[in-house]
Amino acid sequence: MNEQYKQLGVSDAVLTYGETILASLRERFDAIDAIAEANQLKVINAMQKNRVAANHFNLSTGYGYDDEGRDTLERVYADCFGAEAALVRPQITCGTHALALALGANLLPGDELLSPVGAPYDTLEEVIGIRESVGSLKEHGVSYRQVDLLPDGSFDLDGIRAAINEKTKLVTIQRSKGYATRP
Repeated sequence: MNEQYKQLGVSDAVLTYGETILASLRERFDAIDAIAEANQLKVINAMQKNRVAANHFNLSTGYGYDDEGRDTLERVYADCFGAEAALVRPQITCGTHALALALGANLLPGDELLSPVGAPYDTLEEVIGIRESVGSLKEHGVSYRQVDLLPDGSFDLDGIRAAINEKTKLVTIQRSKGYATRP
C-alpha cells in the first residue's frame, strides 16, 4: 500500500505521521465502534421484537389509516430510544419542524414557554411568535419569556426561579446557539 502512496507523491514522513496520528486515536475509534455496535444491536433487537417483515414496506393508501408499516416503524423507534411512543414521518424534514410539532402538541392557550438560556435559535422565533408568523404559538395564545445567560455563559439561577410561575408549562433549553455570539 505504501508503494501506491509513493506513486501519488506522498512522502514517507507524511505516511509515518499519519500512522502515528491514527495509532494515537485508536482507543477513541474503538470506543466509537463499540457504541455503534451497541446501537446496531439495539435496532436489530427492536426490529425483531416488533417482527418487522417485508409487508411493512408495502405502499399504503396515503391516508395513514391502518398503516401497519408506519405503526411498526414507530414502535421500533420508541424501543430504540426507550420512549413511550414515537412519531416518525417523512414530512418532519428538519429539527425546527420537529420542535414546532412538539411545542404545539404540549402547549395550550394560556400556557407559557420559558427559555432560561436566552433567545432561541433564529428559526424558532417564528414558531414561538417572537417574529410575527401565521400559526405561531403566540397566535394560539401561548406566551413566551426568556432569562438571558449570565455574561460568563452560566445560568442565571435567581432569574430563572423568579421567571417560573403558574403559567409556565414548558422550559426549553436549546444547546445550539445558532448564529448568536453567546458562549
